[in-house]
Amino acid sequence: MLRPRAEVPGILKLALALLAIPVSFIALLALAQTALIFPRWAMPGQGVALPAEARMREVTAGSGHRLEGIELPGTDPDAPIILGFGGNAWPADALALALHRWLPAHRVVVFHYRGYGPSEGRPSARALLEDALVIHDALEAEAIVAVGLSIGAGPAAHLAAARDLAGLVLVTPFDSLTELARSHYPWAPVRMLLRHRMDVAGDLAQTRAPVAIIAGARDTIVPPERTAPLREVAGRLVLDRVIEAGHNDLYDHPDFAPALRAALARITDAPED
Repeated sequence: MLRPRAEVPGILKLALALLAIPVSFIALLALAQTALIFPRWAMPGQGVALPAEARMREVTAGSGHRLEGIELPGTDPDAPIILGFGGNAWPADALALALHRWLPAHRVVVFHYRGYGPSEGRPSARALLEDALVIHDALEAEAIVAVGLSIGAGPAAHLAAARDLAGLVLVTPFDSLTELARSHYPWAPVRMLLRHRMDVAGDLAQTRAPVAIIAGARDTIVPPERTAPLREVAGRLVLDRVIEAGHNDLYDHPDFAPALRAALARITDAPED
C-alpha cells in the first residue's frame, strides 16, 4: 500500500521562504564586501586638474605592485609633511588638492590606494595597512603628520603605531572595521564573514604621537558611538572637535578647515613625549 507523501505545512513553507531572504542577503554581503568597502565603481571618471608644481611619485608595494601618488609643495619648508589617506571613494589627486588648500604651509603627499586609479593591484584592508608603511618609508622625512579620513583612519593609525610620526589627525574615524560593520548589519554574523580587518583603536593605543580627532555630530556612516572608543585609548589627545555635520558634508562645513588647522597647530606645539 502506497503511503501519501508527507507535505510541509503551509506556515512552515512560508517560514522557510522568509528565512531564505536574509540568508541570501547575508551571502550576497559576504561575496560583495570588497566592492562595498572599496567602491572603486563609485570613483569619478575624470581626475582633477593639478597645478604645474605638482609632482608625481611612485613606490613599489611589498606585493610588487606599483603605487602612484601626488606631491604638492607647501609655503613653509620647515612645516611637517602631510601624508593623506582618503575615504574609500575619494581620489588621491582630489584629496591632495583639498589638503593643500586647507593647509597651504605644508608639503602634501597622497597616494592612490592599491587598485585605485593608476595604482596596480586590488584593494584590501591588509593592502592599505601594508602600503602605508612603504609610502612613509619612501618619503625619507623626519617630520610627517598622517591625516586619515574615514576608512583612511585605518592606514593612518596603523602607520602611527609602527613609525615615529610628528602627529596623527583622524577625521570621522571608527574604532574597528568589524564593529562598524556590526553597527550597520547587527543581524549578520559579521565576525565570521568579514575578511577585511582594521583595528584603529588597537593601533591608536600603541601610538605615541599627539593625536587630533575631528568628527561629525550627525554622522550616520560612522556613528558617534564608533568614534567614542578612540578618545579613551588615545594617549596624547591634543584636539577633540565635533562639528554639527554628517559624514560627507563635513568637509564643506565652515568649521572644518579651522578645526584641521587647529589640529596641526596643537600637534606642532605639543611637548615632546
